[in-house]
Amino acid sequence: MTEYFIQQPPQISLQDIVVSYKAPTERFATFKEYAIRVVQGKIRQAEFLAVNHVNLDIYRGEVFGIIGQNGAGKSTLLKVVARVLPPTEGRVVIHGWIAPLLELGAGFHPELTGRENIFLNGAILGFSRKEIEGYFQEVVDFSELGEFIEAPIRTYSSGMLGRLGFAAATVQRPDILLVDEVLSVGDEAFQEKCFKRIDSFRGQGTTILMVTHAMGQVQEMCQRAAWLDHGNLMFVGKPEDVISAYRASFDWHEK
Repeated sequence: MTEYFIQQPPQISLQDIVVSYKAPTERFATFKEYAIRVVQGKIRQAEFLAVNHVNLDIYRGEVFGIIGQNGAGKSTLLKVVARVLPPTEGRVVIHGWIAPLLELGAGFHPELTGRENIFLNGAILGFSRKEIEGYFQEVVDFSELGEFIEAPIRTYSSGMLGRLGFAAATVQRPDILLVDEVLSVGDEAFQEKCFKRIDSFRGQGTTILMVTHAMGQVQEMCQRAAWLDHGNLMFVGKPEDVISAYRASFDWHEK
């Protein structure tokens, strides 16, 4: 991390974050059986820690990567930052407007057209109708949907939906961009457009927090990275050091 980042307060501060779930320890043949046991108070549950007392500061203008195996708690942590998921314990302090690319198109209504969903999405994000009208065509052009923008999105392929979701979420440069393994939308040329837009945000000072399994992306794009394992923050530092420690853990387990 450069001195530029050290000399300023963090833009994202995760303070002793815990996310825990309770799950039944036994199987039930029917929902009726489960409901009866709930009423009787006889459900045995085990606590599962998805995120375990994580402390992490991320600085303005920084590109920060989070790596780890499936189920490590990476996406859960991003949802906490996006305020989609409240932590069980701990405190999240964020300065600035967030654009979360967690699940593209997740907030769209399937019976509405692409056009109507752009206006709905913009209203949810707090934009006025005039502001949405101002950037509407840019969303259509970037998504390459053309006349399909007037069709209900239930008729869209997953690639079309992903392109619209990315275009709508990134049409305005955010202060903070959260990216969770969503850049597999469209063909190779469209993916390259997505990376160029993200890179332009980085050049303009947007803080980027990304979850990915692509180690090359982490080394190429990030100033720092973190390794999560079963909800535990194992290592924070330079991308090459974090990746080395992560890969070394596989060698240790195989011995």
